[in-house]
Amino acid sequence: MFSKEEAAQLRKEFWTNFGKSFPRKWLLYNTKIKGFSFKFVADKKQALVCLDIESYDPIKNELLYEQLVDLKSVLKEQYLPSIIFDKQYQLENGKIIHRIYVAHNQIFNIHNKNTWQAAYEFFYKNMHQFEEFYEDFEDFIKRAIYE
Repeated sequence: MFSKEEAAQLRKEFWTNFGKSFPRKWLLYNTKIKGFSFKFVADKKQALVCLDIESYDPIKNELLYEQLVDLKSVLKEQYLPSIIFDKQYQLENGKIIHRIYVAHNQIFNIHNKNTWQAAYEFFYKNMHQFEEFYEDFEDFIKRAIYE
């Protein structure tokens, strides 16, 4: 068991090492759609690459999610075969969002450095694919709320 300070230091080291191992500028929050962002998630149980839809406007969220559902087969076939669509994903704080994500299928714990390298490779490969998909279909996705 780690103290809060030790756990915080490990998390910081994890993300710093990831940035050094795979230096590049990720899209993440720069989608130009408020409440529509790509995220890396790493905790004591899992590592995920996510697209979260969580604006304050539930209608906008629904429109964006449905636009992505329309692209689901393309996303699965050409980019991320193990993608998961979750219309009612509950965050640790209890908030319900729309989340589209890929889960790392190996044992992972952010407190176990032996699991880090595989997670880094998973993050890099899958976020790259997610960003490629977004770049290819950005205009179509934005049509859900801008037309």
